[in-house]
Amino acid sequence: MPPIEPLIYEHRWHRGHCPCCGISTSATLPEGVPTGQCGPRLAAFTGLLMGHFRQSKRRASAFLGDLLSIPCSPAWTVKIQNLVSDALAVPYEELRSELAHPKQLYVDKSPTKEHKQKAWLWVAVAPLFTVFGIFANRSRESRESRESRESRESRESRESLVRKYQGMILNCDRAKMYLDGKRLRWCWAHLKRDFQKHVAPIREEVRVLLLRGKFSGNKKLIGFCNELYDRRSHLWTFTKIEGIEPTNNAAERALRPAVIYRKLSFGTQSTRGSRFLERLLSVSETCRVQQRNAYQCLVEAMEAKFAGEAAPSLLPTKSATGVAAA
Repeated sequence: MPPIEPLIYEHRWHRGHCPCCGISTSATLPEGVPTGQCGPRLAAFTGLLMGHFRQSKRRASAFLGDLLSIPCSPAWTVKIQNLVSDALAVPYEELRSELAHPKQLYVDKSPTKEHKQKAWLWVAVAPLFTVFGIFANRSRESRESRESRESRESRESRESLVRKYQGMILNCDRAKMYLDGKRLRWCWAHLKRDFQKHVAPIREEVRVLLLRGKFSGNKKLIGFCNELYDRRSHLWTFTKIEGIEPTNNAAERALRPAVIYRKLSFGTQSTRGSRFLERLLSVSETCRVQQRNAYQCLVEAMEAKFAGEAAPSLLPTKSATGVAAA
């Protein structure tokens, strides 16, 4: 591996001053040249280092200094983070808008923190793209119970991603927030764990077991079985529609890196940090399923940002790769 040497370019703005009128005239930078100290490839790499590879601001700055010979402070990585986040705003919103249309959508959530306050990290997985969203807690009156408050906040968060979903099937766990008229596909991976916990070993048909649980006298088991029995049609959607997965593993797999990030960093420290993370994670996972190079996509986004243009779209229909457009 050869030594890594950064390419550093210096642009000097010549300025002229008129002694008569007192007006100073300055030259302008060439098109695409950023006004700061960070070029598009360095910005893309630093954003990928923090968002995709889950490095802290201090470790990212140490990486740039020690391995790339680019002196960097943690504060500068925050500025770069905001720059990358702004560059991804347009393609990210395109992905969110497109969530209304896939035939099947996988959704899942995990608690996180924003500025030391509880928040929700959501993921929505379509066949060829993925969207993350972080939604902060909203304060509630003290008379509300913790359970009802969390349920309401989760519902508001979920609506921000999948409220306008118009596809056929929404793959999810059995959270009550999804019971709003959409056709659901309850996840058998979640259900298997509950069966093992409450109704194991399974020896007879599911319906018989649920009826047995309804009249078992065990309060927890009765509630569990009542919910499943009354809405048992959600369990068998995959048997009626071809190509529908019986589990919600696609959403859980996509959510796993974000959960690891949260455990390492204890969440984000600001609203801008949350926007960066949800956009970077969306780009990272979307590039993975489309078999695209995430770093190159970020470079193109930063080049467009510095040129005053919108970043290239990440939607499959607008992708230049044959795999994503198929």
